[in-house]
Amino acid sequence: QVQLVESGGGLVQAGGSLRLSCAASGIIFSINAMGWYRQAPGKQRELVAVITRGGSTNYADSVKGRFTISRDNAKNTVYLQMNSLRPEDTAVYYCNADLRTVIHDSIATGEYWGQGTQVTVSS
Repeated sequence: QVQLVESGGGLVQAGGSLRLSCAASGIIFSINAMGWYRQAPGKQRELVAVITRGGSTNYADSVKGRFTISRDNAKNTVYLQMNSLRPEDTAVYYCNADLRTVIHDSIATGEYWGQGTQVTVSS
């Protein structure tokens, strides 16, 4: 079974910083894209940032210049450094990974999600 475990959420004042981490574990042959999504109360889940295995990145316009996504392929871990946080960044942040693992006794690609970590930014 593949698991994605996030850490690093919490409460911070506006203008502050937080660093989220997400470690993938289990039977993993390779990880393609890894990303962070967020969902605020009453809103749809949205993409925050994504990074390919080769290091190419893409960000939501709302976080460009403030957030940085990175990954450590040797540790199957993705990070999200969040600076200059704003109250509108308050949400549950979810880690996502597209990876090759064993599914129904065959090697296949699947999409996996973490359980989510709460980020709250006070004004």
